Order: sequence, then C-alpha cells, then structure tokens
Amino acid sequence: MSGFTHFDAQGNAIMVDVTDKNITERCATASGCIRVSREVFDAVKDGTAKKGDVLGTARIAGIMAAKRTWELIPLCHPLMLTKVTIDFVMEEETCTIRCCCTAKLSGRTGVEMEALTGVNVALLTIYDMCKAMDRGMEMGEIHLEEKMGGKSGHFQRTEYFEKI
Repeated sequence: MSGFTHFDAQGNAIMVDVTDKNITERCATASGCIRVSREVFDAVKDGTAKKGDVLGTARIAGIMAAKRTWELIPLCHPLMLTKVTIDFVMEEETCTIRCCCTAKLSGRTGVEMEALTGVNVALLTIYDMCKAMDRGMEMGEIHLEEKMGGKSGHFQRTEYFEKI
C-alpha cells in the first residue's frame, strides 16, 4: 500500500499524521447549485415557503455541517475553523440557486472537505424545506473553486481547466 497516505504498511486505514506539518493560514471555497421549479424559486425568493426562511435555514445548516465534517467523512481531522460563510445567488432565468461555502483556519491540514460539505448540506436543506412543492429538484455542479495555503499551495478552478 505504499504511496497511499490513508493506509499503513499492512493496508489498514489510518488518519494521516499531520503533527510535523507547518501551521499556515488555509482557505477553501466550494460551490454548487440546485435547480428548482418556478413555484419553489418564487417561494424561496419571496420568503413564502411554508417551512419558513429557506436560505437562512440552509445557511445555518451548511455552517454547522462544515464544522462537523470530521464526524461525517472517515479519517478527516477535527478542525478549529475560524470562519465559515455560506452565500446564495438566485438565478431567475434558470430557476437555479447557487451556493458558495468558504471555510478558513490556521492549521496543519486543509479545509477543502469542510467547504464541500457545507455546500452539500446547504443544498440538501433547500431540497428538504421545499420537497413538498417539488420533488424533482436537481443538485449538481458541486466542486472546489479555490484553495489556498499548505504544502500544495494555491489551486484555482479556472487554472485547472486551462491545464486540461
């Protein structure tokens, strides 16, 4: 199993030892979207969904999820996040709600999984709060936009697509 960071010499799953890594500022931003019916889009935009403030609830759910990523993803380290933001953009013409999550900390390991988890749970919360109006909602386009800090340095999605 040599070369794999999450396995020991006997092939057992392990948590990567980050003790000797430098503490650096780290930041990651992920995004995704949910496409909804016109009825759902208008209810979310106008604040008239029967379950209440959809985006406010989704924002809190995404932040809470980012903070608990280590409980959801095997072998993730528990992190002391210093900031998590969840932002939404409503795209009227396509009935799409875009979500962006940014997670930050000063630590020994990155926050990509936290940002991605925040986006996913925020979108799932929108689905949950609106499913009575539309069970055909579709989540997608979930990806890492950017990450900064740590040994691997800076990653930006636009740079990624220029390379492939």
